[in-house]
Amino acid sequence: MVSYKLLTPEDVYFSGGSGSVEEPLEEPVEEKPANSPLLEKKTVCSASTSFIALGAFLLVVCVVWVIGTVFWLRSPSGQFPHRPPSPASGSASASTVVSAPSREGLACSGVPENWRFDCYPEKVVVTRELCEARNCCFIQVSSGKKPIKDGVPWCFYPPNFPTYWLDALNDTDLGFTAQLKKSEKTYYPKDVETIQLDVLYETDSRLRVKITDPSYPRFEVPISVPNATQKASSPLYTVEFSKKPFGLIVKRTSTGTVIINTTVAPVFYADQFLQLSTSLPTRYVYGLGEHRSTFLHDIEWNTLTMWARDVAPMEKTNLYGVHPFYLGMEQGGSAHGVFLLNSNAMDVVLQPAPAITWRTIGGILDIYIFLGPDPSSVIQQYLQVVGSPAMPPYWALGYHLCRWGYNSSDNTWEMVRTMRKYGIPQDVQWNDIDYMDRSMDFTMDPQNFATLPEMVKDLHSHGQKYVMILDPGISSTQQPGTYWPYDDGLKRGIFINDSSGQTLIGKVWPGLTAFPDFSSQETHRWWYDNLQRFHDKVQFDGLWIDMNEPSNFLDGSLKGCPSNDLENPPYTPGVLGGSLRAKTLCASALQKTSVHYNMHSLYGLLEAKASSSALKMILGKRPFVISRSTFPSQGLYSGHWLGDNRSQWTDLYTSISMLTFNILGIPLIGADICGFGGTTTEEMCVRWTQLGAFYPFTRNHNSINEKAQDPSAFSPSARTAMQEALLLRYSLFPLLYTLFHHAHLEGHTVARPLLFEFPNDEKTYSIDRQFLWGRSLLVTPVLDPGVSYVVGYFPKALWYDFFTVSSNGALPLFACFAKSHFKCSAGQSLGKKLQAPLDKINVHLREGAVIPTQRPNTTLWVSSGQPLHLICSLTDEGTAAGDLFWDDGETIDTYETDQYAYIVFHVAKVIVPQGFVIDVWFNTEIILSQWSFSSDLFYS
Repeated sequence: MVSYKLLTPEDVYFSGGSGSVEEPLEEPVEEKPANSPLLEKKTVCSASTSFIALGAFLLVVCVVWVIGTVFWLRSPSGQFPHRPPSPASGSASASTVVSAPSREGLACSGVPENWRFDCYPEKVVVTRELCEARNCCFIQVSSGKKPIKDGVPWCFYPPNFPTYWLDALNDTDLGFTAQLKKSEKTYYPKDVETIQLDVLYETDSRLRVKITDPSYPRFEVPISVPNATQKASSPLYTVEFSKKPFGLIVKRTSTGTVIINTTVAPVFYADQFLQLSTSLPTRYVYGLGEHRSTFLHDIEWNTLTMWARDVAPMEKTNLYGVHPFYLGMEQGGSAHGVFLLNSNAMDVVLQPAPAITWRTIGGILDIYIFLGPDPSSVIQQYLQVVGSPAMPPYWALGYHLCRWGYNSSDNTWEMVRTMRKYGIPQDVQWNDIDYMDRSMDFTMDPQNFATLPEMVKDLHSHGQKYVMILDPGISSTQQPGTYWPYDDGLKRGIFINDSSGQTLIGKVWPGLTAFPDFSSQETHRWWYDNLQRFHDKVQFDGLWIDMNEPSNFLDGSLKGCPSNDLENPPYTPGVLGGSLRAKTLCASALQKTSVHYNMHSLYGLLEAKASSSALKMILGKRPFVISRSTFPSQGLYSGHWLGDNRSQWTDLYTSISMLTFNILGIPLIGADICGFGGTTTEEMCVRWTQLGAFYPFTRNHNSINEKAQDPSAFSPSARTAMQEALLLRYSLFPLLYTLFHHAHLEGHTVARPLLFEFPNDEKTYSIDRQFLWGRSLLVTPVLDPGVSYVVGYFPKALWYDFFTVSSNGALPLFACFAKSHFKCSAGQSLGKKLQAPLDKINVHLREGAVIPTQRPNTTLWVSSGQPLHLICSLTDEGTAAGDLFWDDGETIDTYETDQYAYIVFHVAKVIVPQGFVIDVWFNTEIILSQWSFSSDLFYS
């Protein structure tokens, strides 16, 4: 017999421990649990019990299996459940994924550590008594004295934990529908005993799975998604069901790869606790924003919490935005994606089985599965659901300059003049909240910013633009009749109310504030009216919407929050601050569409939607909006910046997480160049400007009371290095603009991970220190101090050094290059050393590309009138292709209304004489609105 020892308070730990495996030692004790279970307590299996009852247990299992199989086979709607083999002993390699174990027939000790799903995710110290009160297994994994937050859970579900079974499965026009039932309640209140499953074959590459409560309407995210009208005829997926316990298995038809398998853990569907776990076919998982992390997520017991929060970026913390979508790379180079359309607070748990758990506290389970099969196709399919990004105005792709602490419009204006004096490119000047009168929206400091309207007119006369900041909090303490935004807002009833129906008052920069409810269309009209009134004074060109998580310097409100289930749900995900109201509004606050509990993480999206709509009406041109808080479909209305980073080399590296937002459908993305908080160094700012020149959205911004970090603030050599980096960006504007056209039209990425172009090269899967523009331009920045070289990886291809084959303005109209390249064969190890003095960033061209460039100038408006050039990087066979999209840069929907030129270039024939520049035959297809023609051209 195995003896057991009672754990003392000093011996207990968090549910997730880590370390070596140990058998638990405990003596049997007779004590009542602190909390009574919601179902009768069952004896948990031990090793000794398993051995004694093994023979009888196997006999019963066999009999039940035979009977169940007979009934299942005779059921007209039944399908065979997926029963994967048990994991092999030892750890899997990086490219090998073990199958999920069957949940049946295993004692607690027989559940492999990597397949243990947490039964006690609350952030409390878990004892055996608490765990077994939930009828779960308790095995202490480590002997450490300190509690560990993430690791192998000590309290986990046994194989026979009660869950739903499939009661009936019926065909529908789009797939299947079924009732899922359970006879035993679990430990969370308001368990839903009967739920409805709808499996919708929406397209050949998209499967939708909805689990709802058929007897009670629940909150669903109010964004527009496509509604399929007919069932997919040739799906890339196969769907199977497990009847009891219920399970859904989705496979890739071509390979048999199991994309999801929910039989690995019980399904929960309570009023405020919904949980679904599934195996993963891969350890390579991306997306799941917004978090500060590497591009490739760690799956070693990694919990990613989602609930929009105002906090400077830090690891293991829920940040500004919420994006419950992931991309997975499978063995062999195929890719898939999974999207949970849910806006409630949630934890997403990755564990090394590999497996994922979605754990949310409201709404429904509305899951989309995208089959790709390549990563680019997955993103396109995802954006077909949430919407492709808007086409930005041309000037949005120029260099933006800002700081908090110019302190006056004269100082701001002088900054612009200084940039012009040094010939440093700049398209847009910004102001932070110091332009406002006492930090109040839609006001202007009458003393320090009296010349702001004249400054903006000067910007416009030089082909430059002006962007201002707005925070959602509206001052509520001004004398009646003196602050129109608040007075009019009260009259129109556009503010969020507390649970008693009174205007909720919080505190932000102007002091006590009310918060507009952007889920109301009346608020959108009020927002437009205020923007129009202010635009009559200051002719701004774009909006920077900040603090829109929404941020609150108080927890909840001035009067606090009521004590109810919304403020104190049975389970609270791992949000910073420990409660849903921490530094935001009360979860019970009332909005037009629903309570803030459901709407919180949608706030930034809805404000961006209102802002985009207002700018279209005011300017009659494409809107430019940059938002801090984001949610799926954000790209339709705004771009994003990565928030309040710091002037540190680590922040320089993590800024390449912009790749994540490209796969989340927000390609207009960048970080504050040189860092927002803290003081930068000259070397860091040069390196950051070089990298920032390749952010899709490039802005230098820093905080109040910090040293200036604009390019003119440094030595002549540093200033020249930054100038050259920005001129390089401006020379590549035709390429960048064309990439945004493809993002808008087809859902492509702009800044692109290498794995998207080389999905069969597993070495690219973890690379986040290099990235591509489109398919051909490879950027390898320096991310470390004190070095004059950088190490990069070059997948199998011909690669050309961009600076050897090009120059700013010295090219003929069309130049192809067949030399000055190196060839990388398959299997090249990481580590090609590239020289990188302080005045250089390494840029390479992949074979087979035709890149449109332009002679750069200090604004994109001036540059757009300069000659265009084409750079061609030939394959070994002497071929290349590329394209150019061109319009007026500002008109709304030019593609949709046929007001554009689109030119496609194909190298058709090459005659190679001596020298670099070679004679080229190439075919050009030119599309001008509705007219198109092609021609063969010859250049020497």
